[in-house]
Amino acid sequence: MELKIENLTKQYGNKMAIQNVSCTLKPGVVGLLGANGAGKSTLMRMICGVMKPTSGTVRLGKYDVTDMSYRNLLGYLPQDFGYYPDFSVKDYLLYVASIKGLQPIVAKKRMEDLLEQVGMSRYSRKKMKNLSGGMLRRVGIAQAMLNDPKILVLDEPTAGLDPNERVRFRNLISELSTERLVLLSTHIVSDIEYVANKILLMKDGSIRKNGTAGELLSGMSEKVWICKTDKSDSVLLNKKYKVSNIKMEEDEAVLRIISSNKPIENAVETKATLEDLFLDYFDEMGEENNEI
Repeated sequence: MELKIENLTKQYGNKMAIQNVSCTLKPGVVGLLGANGAGKSTLMRMICGVMKPTSGTVRLGKYDVTDMSYRNLLGYLPQDFGYYPDFSVKDYLLYVASIKGLQPIVAKKRMEDLLEQVGMSRYSRKKMKNLSGGMLRRVGIAQAMLNDPKILVLDEPTAGLDPNERVRFRNLISELSTERLVLLSTHIVSDIEYVANKILLMKDGSIRKNGTAGELLSGMSEKVWICKTDKSDSVLLNKKYKVSNIKMEEDEAVLRIISSNKPIENAVETKATLEDLFLDYFDEMGEENNEI
């Protein structure tokens, strides 16, 4: 089942938050990548029917976003989801299941299966207010999956998680995408790089580029360089170019520079990553083309 977005726009007074976004998304993990303020959360809310667009349409198969049948096929984990702090994990999920219209017997079985899947079975009686950030996100995934949705929308799901929790969460997202569309919004590049089948680059309220990681990185050939230089010269290079990494060694500085031109004589071309692409596309710093 495909999610089809056509000419979606959201305007606040004179500010255009989302500008004529159109795309068709198929099952798998789709990563929505953009800097903070790019409009990702606004787009997500309109896809979920939480926010009404100024114009445009969102459809899942034959269902419009305003149809109840669409809502029944949707699972949503917002960046900050609400819960009663004194509820146990079990009580919270059963409460959400009742809101979603699941019969008690079905809800209990679904809850148990999901808690097992997200690794929270042993914490089912723990109060929500006593959960760590990673545990809360896992419970959040479980509540979004209660109705076995065809589209799962995750807004910044790994924000604030430690490295181990982020890896666990990424693996879970991959598992959940086998039979559904998982739309993942984030500004954490590695989350997208490891799990996304397709990537949408969002800037200033519009989708500027889309494709697989390989397709997007094909435009970065001969643009990423490893430069070894004196530590004093590294300061000048950092001011003149987009630098994605600086490593200070005993006698020199090693810089990873993004530039259409060879920055210095001994610069060596290297393979681009999504992080390089992100910096190149979303960093507004102007680049000098003069060699040092």
